[in-house]
Amino acid sequence: MVQQATAAAAGSAGNDSLIRPVALAKWLLFVALLVVVMVAVGGITRVTESGLSITEWKPVTGALPPLTEAQWQAQFERYQEIGEYRQINGPAGMTLADYKFIFFWEWFHRLLGRVIGLAFALPFAWFWIRGAIPRGYKPRLFALLALGGLQGVFGWYMVRSGLSAEVTDVSHFWLSIHLLTAFLTLAGLVWTALDLMALARDRAARPARFGTMALIVSVILFVQLLLGAWVAGLNAGLASDSWPLMQERFFPEVDWSHGVGWAFTHEPFLLHFLHRWWAWIAVGALIVLAGTAKRGGNRPASVALHSAFGIQIILGIATVLTGVALWLAVLHQLVGALLVCATAWAAHAVGRRA
Repeated sequence: MVQQATAAAAGSAGNDSLIRPVALAKWLLFVALLVVVMVAVGGITRVTESGLSITEWKPVTGALPPLTEAQWQAQFERYQEIGEYRQINGPAGMTLADYKFIFFWEWFHRLLGRVIGLAFALPFAWFWIRGAIPRGYKPRLFALLALGGLQGVFGWYMVRSGLSAEVTDVSHFWLSIHLLTAFLTLAGLVWTALDLMALARDRAARPARFGTMALIVSVILFVQLLLGAWVAGLNAGLASDSWPLMQERFFPEVDWSHGVGWAFTHEPFLLHFLHRWWAWIAVGALIVLAGTAKRGGNRPASVALHSAFGIQIILGIATVLTGVALWLAVLHQLVGALLVCATAWAAHAVGRRA
């Protein structure tokens, strides 16, 4: 009996020695960095109106761009069949060279998505085979992998919503689903990495608690991100180039003729107004979260969160005042991703304290 107990203890110690929380955390943070870059490239794709340049979804063979002039011409001809070309770019005199520019950004966006998928799936399989994943983390990692797969599916549904002769843009609903899924995945990657880092410091550490405060702040931030996605999808950022007033008024003229529900989901002036002023409600909630994290002993998370929403506000106002300048709009979306990371960090700090 004593020998059996000693052998069991030795086996348990051997298994524990294979666990690599720090390596897992670094891997997840690297994937999170790739997702941040992906969000920025998605912003470029959106602002340059490149999203509809590739009219097919080929997950494997689509990794290669056209390699001959004949292939380029075939791609361009397929693009010429949709409404964006017929109603906007065709009459504007788009050339094959112009088409190659927008094709590049959509192709690069999709290629980066494939890279992120491999950067997650391959190490995940390796860590699993090596027995390096701590108990209880496999389901969570599977969920993150599934979210990544859904992200690709949602991206295609978004593109498909704009591939007709009647419309000239993608559905802003599908765009918001696509973007918010990326943000949810990003938050999950950061949160899981932080749990693993805590586990590395203390093998008895339990995952942080997602409490009431984290839930309330997340809902408020979700609304702001949703409004931002709709503003981007409807080009509602162009509804006003002044701040704080719109059309020399605090509350702009809004078309209510299609009903209240339609106005709150489609009216550019109203959505622009809501996005710029709901931001201050989000700021208030984030200040409370940052303060709680700081009082709990995590000052870096508090500083990161204050910095992220402060820069985001400045970029948002600058984007409006410049009539949605491309790089400012992209930076606004990029810092939005960093804001999600900082919020997850602060909420995790509060959850660890609890």
